[in-house]
Amino acid sequence: MNKIGKVLKLGGLTAAAALYLATTTEVAAQNGRNCAPREAVMDRLAENYGETRQSIGLGSNNAMVEVYASLETGSWTITVTSPGGLTCLVASGQSFETVADVLPAKGNDA
Repeated sequence: MNKIGKVLKLGGLTAAAALYLATTTEVAAQNGRNCAPREAVMDRLAENYGETRQSIGLGSNNAMVEVYASLETGSWTITVTSPGGLTCLVASGQSFETVADVLPAKGNDA
């Protein structure tokens, strides 16, 4: 797959994850099946998958959204942590890549 295809695939993955997060965060936090204290989740991702935090953002209701990934294996996990410290796994997969896209110059229709 060429670079453009990979970027489009990653962009689609990001959009799908955002949609998933927007619609399921409350449900995941309520059922608790994929949730645990943040430290326990971080330890498990590091020990079992070699994943470390790659990015972080603030979601709705002040929830912290984090992407963990292993640059060696390509595995990745998206978590959401509530202000109370409960962390829920909301998505995971393979083929993680870091991307540093540059915005087009202002006035450029490209």
